[in-house]
Amino acid sequence: MAGPVHGPQGSKVATVLRVTSGNFLEMFDFFLFGIYASHISKAFFPAENEFASLMFTFMAFGAGFLMRPLGAIFLGAYVDRIGRRQGLIVTLGIMAAGTVLIAFVPSYQTIGLAAPFLVLIGRLLQGFSAGVELGGVSVYLAEMATPGRKGFYVSWQSGSQQVAVMVAALIGFALSRALMPAQMSEWGWRIPFFIGCMIVPFLFYIRRSLEETQEFLHRKHRPSLPEVFTSLGQNWKIVLLGMLLVVMTTVSFYTITVYTPTFGKSVLKLSETDSLIVTFLTALSNLFWLPVMGALSDKIGRKPILLAFSALTLLTAYPALAWLTSNISFTNMLITLLWLSFLYGSYNGAMVVALTEIVPANVRTTGFSLAYSLATAIFGGFTPVVSTWLIQALDNKAAPGLWMAFAGACGLIATLLIYRRREGAADALPGSVRPMAGE
Repeated sequence: MAGPVHGPQGSKVATVLRVTSGNFLEMFDFFLFGIYASHISKAFFPAENEFASLMFTFMAFGAGFLMRPLGAIFLGAYVDRIGRRQGLIVTLGIMAAGTVLIAFVPSYQTIGLAAPFLVLIGRLLQGFSAGVELGGVSVYLAEMATPGRKGFYVSWQSGSQQVAVMVAALIGFALSRALMPAQMSEWGWRIPFFIGCMIVPFLFYIRRSLEETQEFLHRKHRPSLPEVFTSLGQNWKIVLLGMLLVVMTTVSFYTITVYTPTFGKSVLKLSETDSLIVTFLTALSNLFWLPVMGALSDKIGRKPILLAFSALTLLTAYPALAWLTSNISFTNMLITLLWLSFLYGSYNGAMVVALTEIVPANVRTTGFSLAYSLATAIFGGFTPVVSTWLIQALDNKAAPGLWMAFAGACGLIATLLIYRRREGAADALPGSVRPMAGE
């Protein structure tokens, strides 16, 4: 692995902050959509009952994820050919356009059907950009990491998402205390989106100061789009197994962050303030476990962590939520979410870096992004919809735990299949796995 891009350790910290800035914006805006789903549903997706209106809103939320695979392929190929730095600037621009659009769209009462249509366009732009944002950031961090510390460095990709959740939750908490419910429903929910728009110029400024990774600069061959498609076709098993590996991460994350405010308010009937406090503390817990387990995976390998925490999720997700829904209180919700946070943060701390290691280097961004985007588009992005539907269909408030248990099973199966092969080349870093051809 190439050495540092910027040299001194302090510069590496600054580089991590710069490269993860766009990831922050992505999750900040996505999480706001989850926090204010009930308000957004009334503004843009009015229906005869709250359930239908909320379902329409979460379907628009999920629709953005359907664009991720397209973004992964086309923007991923661009990043693999043109460079990590330039690609990350382009993705930030597209993400910003979607954010601004959602923030300023008038309500359904003002412009009619154009309102939900424009919100959907904004979500599609965000999804197209997000398809490669996470992969581009993860690959950049992996390529600039100090040898033997890839797990720790790459974990900050997810770490930046937790910071975004915490900031969004704090803003939401402050607004819920400062404004009346009617004010929040009418216009107050837009304020955090405006704040997101205001920080866009700053994010552009700091990301433009990134330098290209040495590993990419030393690479002699830059694949064309047809070559990217050919390589992906040859390595389709890697993409498929990578997708299964990510299912555990993406379903867990969207359950314990984006869906939690709605779950606490609409299902458990706790106050919005209580739900936001739990969400903030959950994100703080995630932020602790991600780098800790990323660093641990550098020492003991990715496999033991992935196996242990996917199995624990399979076995405990539903019982944990069943206990919560039978003993509803703020304290019990916090205890349950902190347990699920421990499972998610520990698994993801090892998972993201493992995914960068199983994808061929020449299409690393595209392969990583496609695997991640497929998992998010098919499973994670629709977690709020699936959870809402399961609760309604099964008449069981703990039903989202079944969805998380299924995700744990996917992670467990993927880990077993990926690590059936022995670790590869002698120069592989601790915990890495040998890239598998799609034989």
